[in-house]
Amino acid sequence: MIMGNAHFGFNSEWMTILSAAFMHNAFIAGACIAIAAGVMGYFTIARHSTFAAHALAHIGLPGATGAVLLGLPVSFGLGIFALGGALIIGALGKKASQREIATGTVLAFATGLGLFFSRMSSSASQQMQAILFGSILTITSDQIWGFAIFDVLLLAVVTVAYRPLLFSSLDEQVAQAKGVPVGIMNVLFMTIMAGVITVAVPAVGTLLIFALVVTPAATANILTSTPLRSMLLSSILCLASIWGGLVISAMFPAPPSFVIVAISTFFWLLAEGVEALRHH
Repeated sequence: MIMGNAHFGFNSEWMTILSAAFMHNAFIAGACIAIAAGVMGYFTIARHSTFAAHALAHIGLPGATGAVLLGLPVSFGLGIFALGGALIIGALGKKASQREIATGTVLAFATGLGLFFSRMSSSASQQMQAILFGSILTITSDQIWGFAIFDVLLLAVVTVAYRPLLFSSLDEQVAQAKGVPVGIMNVLFMTIMAGVITVAVPAVGTLLIFALVVTPAATANILTSTPLRSMLLSSILCLASIWGGLVISAMFPAPPSFVIVAISTFFWLLAEGVEALRHH
């Protein structure tokens, strides 16, 4: 089937593509991203911070484009801006309503700054496109090591701060009354999320990371109500979406990012349908 200049058909060499070294890197990177996204996805939904998670990815954009202008590593600029935005939002947004205002304000400024930087250089403009969509098929071994190290650190921090972080996520007012340092938990959550954005965006882009953090977690929350089970199921769904997207994109000429989001969304719609039938 041919539509315009685009060719849609089955690729008989898809097994050869899957056995390539760059695909192996993509599968490993996908597993690392799924772990981080699954764990943080639960807390993101529990804290009603989906907008903040989405915004952080875009707040890192001017850092990436600015780094290109200064000749610095893109990940460095991305991380600095994502972390800075996270600290500002976490410090100013002590309540959910305040977080929305702080997030919107920081996002608006960062978006404008990113557009300003992209207009100053064609290479910065190209980098902005790369950060928006990512490139999981070009992940290097060094980046995979970075993903793995980050996952270990993330799991260690979440394990240590699990109880106060979970308590402040589920009932912020009661947690504060019980002496839980809610402000510190806000900053900690946003800081960890900034780390997830920094390591994952070069692979999956700012447009895809939001779908991987929120959609599998939302699906898991429909199917189970236990926090740990929800995190585990969210990671499994995220992994299935990424690996399934890579396989299908090898079989058919479709962008991996689109297929990954489509699979993740399909899981969510399926879970919603099952839940609706159960209540009916």
